[in-house]
Amino acid sequence: MAEVPAESTHVRSHRARTALFLAAMRHYRDAAREAGRTFVYRELGTHAEPTLEAALAADLERLRPVRVIVVQPGEYRVARELEAAAMAAGVALEIRRDSHFFLTAEEFAGWARGRRELRMEHFYRWMRRRTGFLMDGDEPAGGRWNHDAANRGAFGSEGPGYIAPPRSFAPDATTQAVLELVTRRFDDHPGQIDSFDWPVTRAQALEALDDFVGHRLPAFGRWQDALWTGEPYLYHSRLSAALNLKLLDPREVCAAAEAEYRAGRAGIEAVEGFVRQILGWREFVRGIYWREMPGYLERNVLGADRQLPAFYWTGETDLACLRETIGQTLDLGYAHHIQRLMITGLFALLWGVRPREVHEWYLSVYVDAVEWVELPNTLGMSQYADGGLLASKPYVATGKYISRMSNYCSGCRYRPDLAVGERACPYTTLYWDFLARHRERLACHPRLGLQVKNLDRLTTDERSRIAARAGELRRTLGAGGAAVP
Repeated sequence: MAEVPAESTHVRSHRARTALFLAAMRHYRDAAREAGRTFVYRELGTHAEPTLEAALAADLERLRPVRVIVVQPGEYRVARELEAAAMAAGVALEIRRDSHFFLTAEEFAGWARGRRELRMEHFYRWMRRRTGFLMDGDEPAGGRWNHDAANRGAFGSEGPGYIAPPRSFAPDATTQAVLELVTRRFDDHPGQIDSFDWPVTRAQALEALDDFVGHRLPAFGRWQDALWTGEPYLYHSRLSAALNLKLLDPREVCAAAEAEYRAGRAGIEAVEGFVRQILGWREFVRGIYWREMPGYLERNVLGADRQLPAFYWTGETDLACLRETIGQTLDLGYAHHIQRLMITGLFALLWGVRPREVHEWYLSVYVDAVEWVELPNTLGMSQYADGGLLASKPYVATGKYISRMSNYCSGCRYRPDLAVGERACPYTTLYWDFLARHRERLACHPRLGLQVKNLDRLTTDERSRIAARAGELRRTLGAGGAAVP
């Protein structure tokens, strides 16, 4: 294993993200050595190789193995680097199945072959039947495949009330040494690490899983889309980073959730909503990634060409929802899925940011970001840059959606019900501007046609005022471009 600077600098990785990867790697190394396994490990700062390719090349020269065996990497870029190093050294490279997923890329491609369109719901039902999770014989547990209708709750004006914080893990000596290294080595990178408390060992990850299913899973379903100021975690699991680092197996995560349902401790709507994210969505986006790369990275069917606004790197904006979400992201390296999709992602989509630039921001700032999962979620689900390959429609909404699902708007100078004027919510203005700019593409869309009809009901004067306000926002709100290249 090798710690190389390029893995933190090919995008400017949040310091907590770098620290999490390095701390997990070092704990894994120590456990392997205690078990008596020979382990070659390169610590950052103790060798000159800047990339994984260079580090592997140096070890191939020194160790001269017969072959190299590697588990399928999580990034296309890394896979190509390792292939290049092995080829240059004349050493056979064997890429093995990653057993921390239900499917291989080839098995997903087999499911996708011959289908006119790829839809996660169809894939998810196939996976339920294939694995037996949440199945009662041939029928879905609870009598329905999808319980989304029960899982879109928003807190009332009183808010969520007290929610026990998720299990946290104080840094031990190994993790503390990593935090000090990251502070010295990457002092100009975004994010804070003062409150770093992520699980970095398998034992800690299992504790985090037990904590979630025992304390937050029962309420997860109803409130999974809700947002609230000062509540970064709410009922979410905080397990994605541990899953992506292979500290947890998705089978044991799904099994633990299903056990709560079978024991009557959690309702089907909560358990099904959670299992769908692991068994359905997680496997689906990975399949899309390996099926579509490398060309997927450059998809941009909407022709978005603007820079990411500078406040994405600072949180300094007068939009309360963005200030809350980005500030939380920079502090913790974390935001839950609705904050990512319907706050930061929605604004970038309406603004018209280049999809690859949005992708690189998400890959940079979240501790659970690995390209196989982050790129399809960002480029396909959030930015609709693949034209509907991943998601069935662009996820666009006015500020009224944010007002309905959160209390963010109560602390904001903008009004979500207004599209023009100084107090008009930028989301609302840009929503109508987005529909107008892409009217031809969206008019015949089966899920957006009604929204386009609502656009057509606006008078010529109303549409002109919206366009003028959108232009004014782009001249002022996002002035300065990207603060971090």
